[in-house]
Amino acid sequence: MKSLTLYSNTFNELLGKFEKDLFINGKSSSTNYYMPIHLREFFHYLEIKGHENLNYVTTKIVTTYYDYLSKRKNNRRSGALSNGALNKHQQALKLFLKYLKNNNFKMTFGVHLKYEKANTIDEKDILTQDEVKELFSACEYSHVSERFRLRDKAMLAILYSCGLRRNEAVGLDISDIDFEKKVVHVRNGSRNKKRVNPYVPINDFNLNLIEDYILNSRPQFYNSDSTEALFINKNGKRMFGKSFADRLKAIVRATENEAIIEKNICPHNLRHSVATHLLQRGMPIEQVSKFLGHSSIESTQIYTHFIDSDDE
Repeated sequence: MKSLTLYSNTFNELLGKFEKDLFINGKSSSTNYYMPIHLREFFHYLEIKGHENLNYVTTKIVTTYYDYLSKRKNNRRSGALSNGALNKHQQALKLFLKYLKNNNFKMTFGVHLKYEKANTIDEKDILTQDEVKELFSACEYSHVSERFRLRDKAMLAILYSCGLRRNEAVGLDISDIDFEKKVVHVRNGSRNKKRVNPYVPINDFNLNLIEDYILNSRPQFYNSDSTEALFINKNGKRMFGKSFADRLKAIVRATENEAIIEKNICPHNLRHSVATHLLQRGMPIEQVSKFLGHSSIESTQIYTHFIDSDDE
């Protein structure tokens, strides 16, 4: 939806100001990236309905827009938008409404929507331990350039082996990898809040993958010394969440394993998978909860449904 064209000068100006406001207020990189995209879709919808500004936008129109979202096709995979995606669209609208109020815009609408209950984890999308090994192996040919392949391996080490959320991986700096203590320092957790357990253990194998990337791959990216970000793109900028998702898709395709390709593999799916695998190996649920940085053990208990899989 990032490519949707807006013809209204008013909407384009508001979008630019909203994006700048998010950055000034120190929102997370994922929020700075995705919220303007979701707002762009809202503006695009308004233009289709004949609006060139916000003057006649009502709460009823916002509700109708949300009904449209709940039925529209997911552009990244089959089916409709997930509840999590719908909640992100709600978040964008509420942040935009807050921006308008803070800047004394005359309000003609509100956002009175209830957050959707998070979707349960689909067992068929949980990777087996052998399938995870295939992902790591596929990094040997996931890109024509070795620097990208080394980065792919380091990315899997962080997303799967450390069980980090996508926004947590995005926010990592080189200094957050403590090679001596063998931990990864995660500064921001879910929704940019402080993580319950900010230090995640990492073994020698995965530390070596990250060190190989830092020493032999990262310096080859353009302007790599201009940022402390651990994961950078070809332009020397911090990688956003979409780049992680795109690279993961490339790794999945490189496996040429239909069983893996048919699964809905995303960065968070790797987190679900490692949590399941740790429980299958007999790690106490309290330790798994701490490893994942959950604020309560109830959040971890959802994975107990999967411990009777074929891997046992």
